[in-house]
Amino acid sequence: MKRFIIVLFLAYASSSLIFAESAAQMVNEAEAAMSSSAWRYIAAALAVGISCIAGGIAVAQIGAAAMGAMSENPELSGKALPFAGLAEGICLWGFLVALLILVV
Repeated sequence: MKRFIIVLFLAYASSSLIFAESAAQMVNEAEAAMSSSAWRYIAAALAVGISCIAGGIAVAQIGAAAMGAMSENPELSGKALPFAGLAEGICLWGFLVALLILVV
């Protein structure tokens, strides 16, 4: 059993080294072909995408907590709404950053 594990580990290590070498070569070729404007589009997409995912997670947690609080005390509905709005503001900040990346 130990021999099998050692052989499997060596096979995995050698294949990962071959893959890493070919991946590094592909990255070098891609970097040579990609212009600076492409990096701006990628950065803008990441800014919007990550901020929207984070905003969705925040709104989900705040919404769940607000529903639980309102089930015990219905007067808290007005106090929970601004917190959900603040969490959605994260998406707007991501959009503004992306806009600045593309325009400037």
